[in-house]
Amino acid sequence: MNTLINNFWKIMLMAMALSVSFSQYSLAAQKMSDVKYKTVTVDGVNIFYREAGNPKHPTLLLLHGFPTSSHMFRNLIPALSNRYHLIAPDYPGYGYSAMPAVDQFDYSFDNLANIVDQFTDKVGLKKYSLYLMDYGAPIGFRLATKHPERIETLIIQNGNAYDEGLDNPFWEPIKAYWKDRDAVNKGLDNDWWKNVKAAYKKPNMTNDEALRFLLTEGATKWQYTNGVRNVEAISPDTWDHVQPLLDREGNQEIQLQMFYSYGSNPPLYPTWQAYLRKHQPPTLIVWGDKDEIFPSIGAHSYKRDLKNVEFHLLNTGHFALEEDGQIIADTMRKFLGKHVK
Repeated sequence: MNTLINNFWKIMLMAMALSVSFSQYSLAAQKMSDVKYKTVTVDGVNIFYREAGNPKHPTLLLLHGFPTSSHMFRNLIPALSNRYHLIAPDYPGYGYSAMPAVDQFDYSFDNLANIVDQFTDKVGLKKYSLYLMDYGAPIGFRLATKHPERIETLIIQNGNAYDEGLDNPFWEPIKAYWKDRDAVNKGLDNDWWKNVKAAYKKPNMTNDEALRFLLTEGATKWQYTNGVRNVEAISPDTWDHVQPLLDREGNQEIQLQMFYSYGSNPPLYPTWQAYLRKHQPPTLIVWGDKDEIFPSIGAHSYKRDLKNVEFHLLNTGHFALEEDGQIIADTMRKFLGKHVK
């Protein structure tokens, strides 16, 4: 009899566990279904964006990095949409937004910031927190310095605003490219780039050729997997989403133009730092500590100018959301709960 009773309760407990698991899965699926996929025309260019949450709630404007798109926020958006209104646009030439040819559109950080600025007006954003990652940092800081009254908080994830953040081997040939787009073997003799030249068997590789390497599938996969704790935790959906977009006819020229335009950002660093010192926006830094593109020295630099900064280094790489997305979402929820209502 006791055996029968014990088996009964075991079955009941298993059924309850399955019920809870199913409920959690259903809730996650429901949250995903709350995400809307929209397009709006800005200055003649179709801009795709993801949106979720109640527009009456505090808004988060999520600005993606290279070479990805709003796709990088696909898990973060539903994780926060019950309490926040989230919007994540794709820049022209990225993701599902239109991709005008490089000779028909100004692919520069100034213009992408202008497009995003117009986008915020089009979708009716008056105040918002900014999530800045990689390319999203120079775009977002242009918005913040233009409209400081709109910025409620900053969430900075592997997004640079200091010279020391670019003082590493990865950036050496890119810096040379800013000075001379026809440069040959400039900044390519460090340990990072020697491996690339050896793989291509080109001891005198042009800088243009070197930067085109950053658009290959191998380089894309490296960006997602380098520095992570467990490569098996990184979904191949990431690079499998990005690479076909990079491989579109004409997209390499767009990306090379953006590499060149990145040189317009360091001269603006003093302006952005002055904005931080003057306005002191509450700031959360969640930074992948193993990132070789934007190493964490660039994260520490923000402490010089910010008094109200919450600082977290994560044991992962460049695309920290892929491995530590739940940690970042939880940290954001606590941070935003203290600073926006």
